[in-house]
Amino acid sequence: MADACTHDCSTCGSNCPSRNNPESLKAPSNPASHVRHVIAVVSGKGGVGKSMVTSSLAVALSRLGKRVGILDADITGPSIPKSFGLSGPVYSDGELMIPPETAGGIRVMSLNLLSPNETDPVIWRGSLISGCVKQFWTETKWGELDYLLIDMPPGTGDVPLTVFQSLPVEGIVVVTSPQDLVSMIVTKALNMAKMMNVPVLGLVENFSYFQCPDCGKRHAIFGESRIAEVAAENKVIVLAQLPINPALAAACDAGTIEAQGGAGLAEAAAYLAGQLN
Repeated sequence: MADACTHDCSTCGSNCPSRNNPESLKAPSNPASHVRHVIAVVSGKGGVGKSMVTSSLAVALSRLGKRVGILDADITGPSIPKSFGLSGPVYSDGELMIPPETAGGIRVMSLNLLSPNETDPVIWRGSLISGCVKQFWTETKWGELDYLLIDMPPGTGDVPLTVFQSLPVEGIVVVTSPQDLVSMIVTKALNMAKMMNVPVLGLVENFSYFQCPDCGKRHAIFGESRIAEVAAENKVIVLAQLPINPALAAACDAGTIEAQGGAGLAEAAAYLAGQLN
């Protein structure tokens, strides 16, 4: 009987409509948005430069001639607009929000663009944050895009769950750093992707080393890298190992990240474009 349904088909033998025609949780985009590929950029912990990698990857894809957008899903810590020198307000066509474009034509939607003051804290419960992310997908006039990158908050909480369930994510890029706990943290993120049936496109290790500008010697400031070992254990590839780059950090602060030309992610962008073309 329907009243006794537990909504767990794995423990039920009934041949009901829910089993035969399962309802998709994917939220459709609006008629004014035609996004070919959606890639989520994730990290198991904060402080690894995930937003910097998202921005640089967007720039690298744009330099390949791709039409690119960024959905800033890190609602409580949005930083994407500042990296590109963008500020609000966000305008509307009467129905949909129109995302501001960077100097290079990358379209961006972020809560920081909607806030009167970019330093105002976002003190929302998880359901509101998740709803906001979903609205950025359904109520933004993205237009024609080859790639929409989603800058995810760190961890495996409400927002990643909402994004994986509600948006047509084709794969994830996992950003990490060469610290001792990297194996455990990366594996958590990879296991969530596996549980949500989302392919892992590859790993990006940030802050891999510092290269002395005088002698050229590389120094492992955060410890020796284990990314190759972690990738082999989890059967994924390493897309890039990025150095500590003071010039890139300064560009993010100045809103001129596009001037960095993708900051070492050109090959990673070309690979992703080849995998999702």
